[in-house]
This record gives sequence, C-alpha cells and structure tokens, in this order.
Amino acid sequence: MNRCRPALVATLAGLSTALAATLLLIPASAAHAQAVQREFPAKALRGTMVVVQPPLVAMDDRATRFAPGARILDSTNKLVMSSTLLNQELVVNYTLDQRGQVHQVWLLTEAEAKVKRPGYGTQRNFVFESQQTLPAGAPARTTN
Repeated sequence: MNRCRPALVATLAGLSTALAATLLLIPASAAHAQAVQREFPAKALRGTMVVVQPPLVAMDDRATRFAPGARILDSTNKLVMSSTLLNQELVVNYTLDQRGQVHQVWLLTEAEAKVKRPGYGTQRNFVFESQQTLPAGAPARTTN
C-alpha cells in the first residue's frame, strides 16, 4: 500500500531545494552586512576608554561610570561584556545619559577611527605663561 502521495513528495523536494539555496546565500549576505558603514548618533562623542573595574571606567582620562543597562558594541554590533575589556585603551564612540554616565559605547575599526568626530577631550581652566601669545610689537620675555 502506497501511503506517500506524489504531490506531497514533489512539494517536500521543492521545499528542501529552496531551503538549501537560502542557506547557501546566508554567508554572502553576512559578509555584505560587515562591509556596511555604521551610522552613529549625532550626539555620540569620540574618545578613549579604559575599563578600570566595571562599572568604573575612564573616558579620556576622566573617571566616570557605566550607566545601568549600558551597552558596549564591537565592530560587528555584537554585545561585549565590560569585564572582557579590563585595562585596555580603546578608541570608541560613546553617548552619555542625563547624569553624565556612559550609556552606549561602540568599539571602532581603524577606518571608523580615522573619521573626525567631536570629543569630550581634556579641558583646563588655566593657561601656562609659555602657552600665551604675545601681542604684536611686544618685546620678548627674558629670564634672568
């Protein structure tokens, strides 16, 4: 007694062929996705990050913390745990929350790091005398 219908066998064969073709295309589309340039929010800053001891972090040599629920994304937008980045100086784009804590971090590739972006940077409220410019026609300072 033949229990398999010819139409069912043909349908299953067609589905298996379609599935095999789809699986063959996945690696090509994954490689294409890696070549796409990532878009960062306009408010994202550039800086160097050193994870001291989670949640403590130094951003541009300034001590701060990760916000609750902070995310760190690698160059392929996969989630990275902060404990795996201990004491490594990394070039990143990052956003801050309303308290000034680090909310989201993107680890950058070399090409992304070359693109200029504003950063928090090092700020001082003083200027050394050697850094001041002299007005035109003023005599040069001499030390005795």
